[in-house]
Amino acid sequence: MNDAAHHHNVLSGTGLTAARAIHANLTANQLTMHFARRGEGKLSEDGAMIVETGVHTGRSVKDKFTVDEPGVSEHIWWGGNNKISMSNFEILKGRVQAYLQGQELFVQDLYAGADPNHRISVRLVTTGAWQALFTRNMFIRPAPADLPGFEPDYVILHAPEFQADPKIDGVRTSTAIALSFTQKLIVCCGTLYAGEIKKSIFTVMNWLLPAKSMLPMHCSANVGKDGDVALFFGLSGTGKTTLSSDPKRPLIGDDEHGWGPDGVFNFEGGCYAKVIDLSQEAEPEIWAASHRFGTVLENVVADERGHLDLHDQTLTENTRSCYPVEFIPNFIPEGRGGQPKNLMMLCADAFGVMPPIAKLSPAQAMYHFLSGYTAKVAGTEKGLGNEPEATFSTCFASPFLPRPPEEYGKLLAKFIERYNVDCWLVNTGWTGGRYGVGKRMSIKHTRALLNAALDGSLAKVEFRQEPYFGLMVPVEVPGIPAEVLDPRQSWVDKDEYDRFAKILKGRFEANFKEFEAGVDESVRAVAIREAM
Repeated sequence: MNDAAHHHNVLSGTGLTAARAIHANLTANQLTMHFARRGEGKLSEDGAMIVETGVHTGRSVKDKFTVDEPGVSEHIWWGGNNKISMSNFEILKGRVQAYLQGQELFVQDLYAGADPNHRISVRLVTTGAWQALFTRNMFIRPAPADLPGFEPDYVILHAPEFQADPKIDGVRTSTAIALSFTQKLIVCCGTLYAGEIKKSIFTVMNWLLPAKSMLPMHCSANVGKDGDVALFFGLSGTGKTTLSSDPKRPLIGDDEHGWGPDGVFNFEGGCYAKVIDLSQEAEPEIWAASHRFGTVLENVVADERGHLDLHDQTLTENTRSCYPVEFIPNFIPEGRGGQPKNLMMLCADAFGVMPPIAKLSPAQAMYHFLSGYTAKVAGTEKGLGNEPEATFSTCFASPFLPRPPEEYGKLLAKFIERYNVDCWLVNTGWTGGRYGVGKRMSIKHTRALLNAALDGSLAKVEFRQEPYFGLMVPVEVPGIPAEVLDPRQSWVDKDEYDRFAKILKGRFEANFKEFEAGVDESVRAVAIREAM
């Protein structure tokens, strides 16, 4: 194939006709050579790419737009999505295409979705070797034989150095991530933070799967020796990646999955782990993956010899390591598993009120899924200070939900009932006091409680109902101190505990008002019980 024909092939669907140079589907080795040649960052002593993302060290939620277009708009949850008009999208797209024509380009052709019946083909066009490797690590790499005839379902035009103009493009700032579901096109500019690439395709999967009666999920998943799948829902920093990396339970995936009649499947081919204060003892797999060639490290600080300092927060607290899932020794190569047996909802409760584990009824599971509670700890999103704050991100995925939350909630409720799934609420946050007073829950205790839930022994112990949220909490669990199981006992000042429990309960009530009309009686009863 001559060069021009080859270029045409790898640019099909992008609206681009040519560029200075096009590097299509290069491997990690080839991309690392271009990375070094272009001076995009430095290499760690192990050969990982170390990059700085500048002013954006997290996602720009307010700069993410959905195109307001016929056939789509009536299905969009506009309460959670910013609009861009079709005409403004055309202007932005045209300007980014014109910019990309003059650049050296890196193209990667990849899949999202490990189930061949439900995967989509994705073509990324970007101006950086490291962004190309990030995307190659994060998505599923096709067999070389699949590449010659590869046609994308969705295209990402990624121009991190291009600055949008609010006056011309009808956006908010110089940053824009704009998604058209009819053109199947994502335009992303004005931010170097690569998490935008990953999450834009997650948003696409959140759009496509409910139309097939399947549930897209912001969760990690692993599987036990008897084939029992466990799901771990949670927002950034609550422990999805950490708690699903378990030497005894192979990993299906660490962040995004689909669930349907055939079971659970990973959307991704990689992991994007938060690595601030990562310890080799507590998280050996993630630590090892972050210290090897082929990994991309975002905003991780290293000395002149490339030795990493994972405790350094100079650039951001949201430091990240991106690597292919096969860098974790214990993973499921197919990225698929059967029906879940256990579902964990993780929250990092900065109020220090929630118990370390509680068993949820199906109605409570729906309530807590729609609530999506955690405490946001500084760094994952732009503009947060150092004090964590109570956050509700519905379905644990609010910024990535194109459809109304109740659609996802109803699918979850249906599957929990159909497959008889045990649901648990797990607090990986604070105990013995709120943030700044108490201490972070011990990972050792959390793991012991999860193991007891997963092996079935926890279901057999005695439970009591705690008074504020009506949660069923185990009375005693071997190896776990009694005061850890009962958070009120872990506080020195019991009145202070009661005060904070009431504050948190009030936050839950206020937040749930949005969903009350869309849920059935049993879930409304949970909400009313909370309001008592």
